[in-house]
Amino acid sequence: MKLSRRKGYSLGYDFRTQLELNIMIWPAIILICVFSFFPFFGLLMAFKSYDPITGIKGIFTSPWNHFQHFTLIFDNFQFWPMIKNTIGINLLGSLVGLPATLLFALLLNEITSAKFKSFIQTVTYLPHFLSWVIYGGLFITLLNPEGGIVNYLLMQLHLVGKPVQFLADPDYFWGITIVTGLLKDIGWGAILYLAAIAGVDQSLYEAAAIDGAGRFKRMLHVTIPSIMPTVMILIIFAVSGMFNNNFTQIFVLQNSLNLPASQVIDTYIYQTGLLQFQFAAATAIGLMKSVLALVLLIGANFASQRLTKSGLF
Repeated sequence: MKLSRRKGYSLGYDFRTQLELNIMIWPAIILICVFSFFPFFGLLMAFKSYDPITGIKGIFTSPWNHFQHFTLIFDNFQFWPMIKNTIGINLLGSLVGLPATLLFALLLNEITSAKFKSFIQTVTYLPHFLSWVIYGGLFITLLNPEGGIVNYLLMQLHLVGKPVQFLADPDYFWGITIVTGLLKDIGWGAILYLAAIAGVDQSLYEAAAIDGAGRFKRMLHVTIPSIMPTVMILIIFAVSGMFNNNFTQIFVLQNSLNLPASQVIDTYIYQTGLLQFQFAAATAIGLMKSVLALVLLIGANFASQRLTKSGLF
């Protein structure tokens, strides 16, 4: 009984003496509740005939329609092209982006000049902090058939006879999306790999050097195996995010001409929910995407545990 009182007094005492820490943490807790937990009630709209006129009250009072919204989604002629675009852009982006980012981090780690290394890091990190409105607008200007530098160089090198309509042709959209995303985030993505590399035991490098291993062999047989848990975690995140595109990037580069290749789940949710005011249908699509992402996350983590004995959980 005396111990119980002691614990109660200790907790109250800690709360009062650590008031500054509590003041710092509570805004974050409130934001998480407001933007992450309270919106869960909105998932009810996916199973109800919700009318936006009824407001928040209608979420709870609208009649149930079971799985009608999900049926309409699968019957929509845009559904399968939208799924193909979503998975295709993410899959190709991961197959190109993950190895490229890893290779960039490995090469960056081998730079011995501190000033040159700092310069490369600054140059490659900078695009990450630019909004897609600015960054995407820059690429739209560069790819413009009228005065764009890309078409100008292609014509000067006699690679094309007339300007190429890059953003007007759906065949180019996936490639443009992957390349622009890679150029924007390759430096920022390398930070995790560099942090993992910094934690590698230096004695391993020394032992490999004594055995006659050069820089490339040390990179191949020491660095990469040592950071493999980090690599697998990033692969798991990439697999679980197969249905989650960078909305801002797609939205900035998207237009009516490349829509067959640029319509993804996120842009469809935006058009359905905010432009057409079909909140219930948009909620159903978002819920379906989240469930699929959860399945992919669990599956990728299970495969990682079986193959490499490492994973998220």
